[in-house]
Amino acid sequence: MEKRVYNFSPGPAVLPLSVLEEVQRDLISLPGVGVSALEISHRCPWFDKVLEETEANLRKLLNVPAGFKVLFMQGGSRLQFAMVPMNLLGAGQSADYLVTGAWSKMGLDEAKKFGTVRTVYDSKATNYDRLPTAAELKFDTAAAYAYYTSNETIQGVQFLDEPAAGGLPLVCDASSDFLCRPLPMERYGLIYACAQKNSGPAGVTTVIIRDDLLARSTDMLPTMMNYAAYAKEKSLVNTPPVFSIYVMMLVTRWLLNDIGGLEKMYERNKSKAKLLYDVIDGSGGFYQGHAQPANRSLMNVTFKLPDDETQKKFIKGAEARGLHYLPGHRSVGGIRASIYNAMPVEGVEALRDWMLEFRKQG
Repeated sequence: MEKRVYNFSPGPAVLPLSVLEEVQRDLISLPGVGVSALEISHRCPWFDKVLEETEANLRKLLNVPAGFKVLFMQGGSRLQFAMVPMNLLGAGQSADYLVTGAWSKMGLDEAKKFGTVRTVYDSKATNYDRLPTAAELKFDTAAAYAYYTSNETIQGVQFLDEPAAGGLPLVCDASSDFLCRPLPMERYGLIYACAQKNSGPAGVTTVIIRDDLLARSTDMLPTMMNYAAYAKEKSLVNTPPVFSIYVMMLVTRWLLNDIGGLEKMYERNKSKAKLLYDVIDGSGGFYQGHAQPANRSLMNVTFKLPDDETQKKFIKGAEARGLHYLPGHRSVGGIRASIYNAMPVEGVEALRDWMLEFRKQG
């Protein structure tokens, strides 16, 4: 087998090695079933159990209270950009949006197609390097919901506390930091996340929605765009992404059994991120972080080097050491080290060591 490198890609991202090994072992024939998870029917008893366990694991990890539905959908965050206003924004209503990076901006632009949307905060002037303070947020108390993105993968900023939206239903795109820490689920109306960052392979999107918000979904919506339809059919409106949900089940088992839950995952994530931010802060400006220190992401560490030529040398040397997929997004440039849940600490340590070594060379 080809030797594995350390995968710092922003997504699809690294998966736990033990999960990959289990998938590999059972890929041809699932134990007691005799067929692969790639070819099995979504109407069979085996998949019924997969759905049940995946939901149960998510509820346990996030301490999801009664009164919420857990849905498994397709289409990623881009479909949710449209589904949220289609389902939650009624006639004559408006919604409040926080724009803190590229993904929340796309969510805002899509929502504008379906109704009145108000921008409560936008950090474009500083190239999305910071998050709002509580004093900067003035929500419309009559808004249908308040929307934000918890982690911006491109700019590397992350909310580690929920914005105070008063009594508004809080809607969160948690695609790039889902399951990285515990969440006070009672503060949310709806939270969604595509899987390919922290919870599985591309193809499945988890939606956790409060029951009272399901009543806003009308029969006039296309079935595949209707949260209530998914809740009624227990995510089986059509053929769901069986394999992706199966792998998500294994990832949630890993979080529960191997990691010990989200509190421990959170501490591990903070420790990994600190390894890199300490190097950035101690480099005398050689490494320049994009995000303001108080708003730095635990998932995506973004920084620049003195010039493009130095950066190219850094990336080339990193790849020679098995550290791959580090170039930043074209809109920000620089380096982006995505260190999601499954990135082993050894990978982060290897990147830290290369950063220290390269700084000495420079």
